[in-house]
Amino acid sequence: MTQSASSDSGTPPAKIAGQTAALNEEGSLGKTTISSTVVQKVAGVSAREVSGVHALGGGVSRAFGAIKERIPGSGTVTTSGVSVEVGERQAAVDLDVVVEYGARIVDVAKAVRRNVITTVEQITGLEVIEVNIAVNDIHLPEDDEGEETSSRVE
Repeated sequence: MTQSASSDSGTPPAKIAGQTAALNEEGSLGKTTISSTVVQKVAGVSAREVSGVHALGGGVSRAFGAIKERIPGSGTVTTSGVSVEVGERQAAVDLDVVVEYGARIVDVAKAVRRNVITTVEQITGLEVIEVNIAVNDIHLPEDDEGEETSSRVE
């Protein structure tokens, strides 16, 4: 499933301060680089796809993300709660997860890990060497009751 994206020189891939990955294919006519932001977004979207995941990020990053989403033109926060380290051919992912109450945390973590590895490897061609998951909170059903969306204008 994992593609070897560059020629095998026998040396381990060097870490590039988490910024970009350079994928060089043997006999290619150029070089492809993948930004760490791209890997963050792919990992974030694939983690959210798993049933039992309510949100990504800790309390502070979720609050900041909620404020940022209300600002026109700022878009959505897809990298909140996701950090990555990207090398030339490998990537490591760290996730902060909020799990739905009642979901079995161990099963959710396994499903998230499996989905993130599969998706990142398929889309980027990078080998994912680890996915670390920190479950920071549990979302309770009554948490939604206090979040009524009322408009200031009618």
